Amino acid sequence: MRRWMRMKDRRENIIRKAMELYALKGFHNVSITDLQFALDIGRGTLYYYFKDQDELLLTCMEKYFIEPKQRALNAVPDGAGIDRMIEAMMGYLHSLEDALLTFDNKSINTSNVNNLMFTAYTQFPSLRRKAQRLALKELELWRKALYNDQRAGLIRQDIDRDQVALMFSHVKSTYDTGLGQTQMDFSILLKTYSELHKMLKIE
Repeated sequence: MRRWMRMKDRRENIIRKAMELYALKGFHNVSITDLQFALDIGRGTLYYYFKDQDELLLTCMEKYFIEPKQRALNAVPDGAGIDRMIEAMMGYLHSLEDALLTFDNKSINTSNVNNLMFTAYTQFPSLRRKAQRLALKELELWRKALYNDQRAGLIRQDIDRDQVALMFSHVKSTYDTGLGQTQMDFSILLKTYSELHKMLKIE
């Protein structure tokens, strides 16, 4: 059991450090030697856990992006309204923020991460398809949240649910990726969600 835990910890450490290096330098600029040096392990040890860098990058993306968003969306109950959806999306974003804070290099921000995501989704169609499925699921949950709040008499009836759902789902993509370290603060996104929600409420 103890040996299994050590192996699990080592694997998690490899994923964390690889993600940090990929975000900082770009996937194509990180060599196996860079990973060995950063982790202080032999090449054989690295290949014991991951057959190649492609598998390692895919594992990083699954751990830091796909799985957290999947968990956030799966936790949204059927009768959820807009408030619950905002809570779910902010929880997902804060999981990313928490992950960035575990990196040794504190200069890494969401701009680095966005660039890495673009690279990964371009290079691996299977990963891009997973991300697209999650985006569609999020969009559908926004539609349902709008419908639920309309039925409850909490928001206006004269809105186009499809268009407003798109607006909510695009809040994250409109974040300025050139703000440097301040990108660690996702409060601007919460404010955007809240302002959009406010415009829909019945006065």
